[in-house]
This record gives sequence, structure tokens and C-alpha cells, in this order.
Amino acid sequence: MAAEFVHLHVHSEFSILDGACRIPQLAERAAELEMPAVAITDHGSLAGAVQLYQQAAKHGVKPLIGCEVYVCEDSARQEKGYAHLTLLAESNEGYGNLIKLASAGYLEGYYYKPRVDWNHLAAHANGLVALSGCLSGRVSRALEESRPRDAAADLDRLVQVFGKDNVYVEIQNAGLAEQARINPALAQLATGTGLPLVATGDVHYLRHEDARAHEALL
Repeated sequence: MAAEFVHLHVHSEFSILDGACRIPQLAERAAELEMPAVAITDHGSLAGAVQLYQQAAKHGVKPLIGCEVYVCEDSARQEKGYAHLTLLAESNEGYGNLIKLASAGYLEGYYYKPRVDWNHLAAHANGLVALSGCLSGRVSRALEESRPRDAAADLDRLVQVFGKDNVYVEIQNAGLAEQARINPALAQLATGTGLPLVATGDVHYLRHEDARAHEALL
């Protein structure tokens, strides 16, 4: 029986100096665990998309192409300050829009990171599913800083851009104290807005014994 859980937030080696999942082994591991699909959501980059498509096909696993983009208020201004946002393509149009967003991040908004702003997101939202993000996302960060109204406003902003049917409240549990504090509030936000919760692992390596090697990479 196939596993009911699918990883939707995964960093491959193309999340430079952060992810340590090599894509052939990632696809193989997903098949080993009988997962029907697996995603990659590298930081600002789609460099692994084609390789995931090729390797997943070898193992009968559905490839899910995504990107964890860096969102700022105005990518034309060279200012520090950005938040993470997890995006997944649900169609060919969405994949095309992911390409446009990743390209804009490097060609138009690059300042320490390949940033995109809300105008970019609004222009290229079709065919994309948005997950509210990890601890570095706007929603989670607002909750961690005891700003629940801002968290609700940031979540509503995603709904206005991507549509209610394409926004999920992302919740994670990697044993971090910050996650333990905000996860109940994330669940309440989902209930209050009628948006679904999605559990992700924020995967950076494939097996627990890889933890020390990943620490050395960081």
C-alpha cells in the first residue's frame, strides 16, 4: 500500500549550501517508501526541475515542480528583508509561471537573494498553489512575533493573489520550539479562514544518518 504522505517541501543540492538531497537518490527514496509523488522546492531556483522529471519517471513517481521564492515588498529597491513562500506548479501554465518568477528573481530582483515582489506574484499566479511557508514565511514569522492580525492579513494577501482554492496553511514539526509555539495558532488560522492545512517536512537530506554531513555543509 502506497504511503499516504507526500513530501511537498524539499531542498535538493540546488538549494546551494543548504540542501543536500541529490535528485536521483531523492526519487529512489520516494519510490522505496512507496510515495506516489515527490516535490522539489529549491530556494529561488528551478535548476533541478528537469532532472527530477527524468529521475522520477524511472521509478514511477510523479514529479512535483516547485520553488521556495524570496518575497519582498519592492524588488526594484536594494533593501534587505524578504520572506519565504512555497509555490508548486499544478499545470503547465503554472510551471511556465514558476520559470518567469525564478527568472525575474535573478534578472530583476537580485539583492543578496533572487527576490520577487507581490506585483510579480500577481502577474504570474495562474496555475500555482501557494503554501504559507516555513518559519521564515510571513505568516509564521508574524505569529512568532505575536502579531496574529498581521499573520491573518498576510494569509489573506495570498488568497487575494492565488485564489482561495490554491492557498494552504503550511505547518511543520521538526522538533523546534518555535514550531511548537506557533503550530496551534496556524491550525486556528486555517479553521478560521476555511483554508486547508498541509503538513510538510522542509526536507534537506534523505536519511537521519545524513544529519552530521548536512551540518558540515551548513
